[in-house]
Amino acid sequence: MSKRDLKKYLNELNKEQLEEQIINLYDKFPAVKTFYDFVFKPNESGLLKDFKLKVSNEYFPVRSKRAKMRRSVAQKMIKHFISLGVDPFVISDAMLYSIEIAQTYSSEKEIKQELFFKSMLNSFQQAVSYMIEKGVLYDFRNRVEAIKVEAENQEWFNVFEFNSIVEKFDY
Repeated sequence: MSKRDLKKYLNELNKEQLEEQIINLYDKFPAVKTFYDFVFKPNESGLLKDFKLKVSNEYFPVRSKRAKMRRSVAQKMIKHFISLGVDPFVISDAMLYSIEIAQTYSSEKEIKQELFFKSMLNSFQQAVSYMIEKGVLYDFRNRVEAIKVEAENQEWFNVFEFNSIVEKFDY
């Protein structure tokens, strides 16, 4: 069904039928429930707090002894934030936090997997691109610069790519 057909169908329904359909969607699909829960009670600070707790638990687990270091956990939550329409400042904060916590971990434990560093570079590139797109990069410039400097201090093999990303834009 195309968007046009959907609009035509919805225009044919009366108010009660529309309400019934939305309630059915709300009951049937968890994504619709999550969306409406957020729309009517946006708790962005709670979402960010939960995000930071889950991401930090990937590197500094409370229950288990071994860190999982899964970038996908942060990426999945960030994608969810974007789909909900969370404020770009909150999303940018989350993107940078996921890199910062990984750098904190790598400063304490030696990481030999090249994939980790490539993954962090990819996260950094995505974060900077997102902040440029949303016009909030200037507000996060100190944290972006700090991430680049930390990559230099830890002598990451791909530090030149971090530098080139930062050099591409003018604060």
